[in-house]
Amino acid sequence: MSDLYNHGTGDVLIERRDGGVLLITLNRPDRYNSLTLPMFEEMNRIWADVERDEQTKVVVITGAGKAFCTGMDVAQPDPTSEQALAMLESERQRVSTVLRIEKPIISAINGPAVGYGLSTALLADISIAADDAVLIEGHTRVGVAAGDHAALIWPLLVGMAKTKYYVLTSEKLTGSEAERIGLVSLSVPREQVLPRALEVASQLARGSQQAIRFTKRALNAWLTNAVPQHELSAALEILDFLGADYAEARQAFREKRAVDFPSARTVGAPAN
Repeated sequence: MSDLYNHGTGDVLIERRDGGVLLITLNRPDRYNSLTLPMFEEMNRIWADVERDEQTKVVVITGAGKAFCTGMDVAQPDPTSEQALAMLESERQRVSTVLRIEKPIISAINGPAVGYGLSTALLADISIAADDAVLIEGHTRVGVAAGDHAALIWPLLVGMAKTKYYVLTSEKLTGSEAERIGLVSLSVPREQVLPRALEVASQLARGSQQAIRFTKRALNAWLTNAVPQHELSAALEILDFLGADYAEARQAFREKRAVDFPSARTVGAPAN
């Protein structure tokens, strides 16, 4: 693409559709569109470009292949403390930019969405999930605090009781169940996800851009008021990246065994 999105690596595809619709596709289908560390920065640049892109009216984001995005690629080397701190800043910038963008963002959740992937899906203004898509908040499963979106958006979408249940347990939801409790906007058969998202995008692109953007700005005040909670949760997540539980979770993944969290063996254990 010969414009401001020309800095990509191929792991994220950008396509201009008719009528001012921009399609973003996470493009690592062999790894379920999980993110490498450089991809976090690439996504930050893309969202910043979207904000200043005068040709785009509506954004649709989806995943290549069978998945939407399964979060950070845990097969890559462990992040250093410097990389973990850089990720904290990257996440702060991403969420701030996404909330500030006045153009509508639609997520087409064509398959599994976990961690960062679910964050990207739910921070969109309209979320359309496959009926059978698997959605997992996921952070506590790998020994880190839910820091990239849960404290910010889940309570507004489904209330605190459902939030605590699904975020603390990391229990999976299907797209149809997520629609039932209000976590996503719509659920449709898998083959209809992207066509439906593009249909909604076209409808919005033909509407009053000022009215749509001003309405989004007003509604997003609910979210921007909660940004301090997000920044606290993100900081706690980064602390956990440096801890023993996260190291054990990664080692268990590599060895294809159940996780044995050190904190579960010590915290709250009865004294001998």
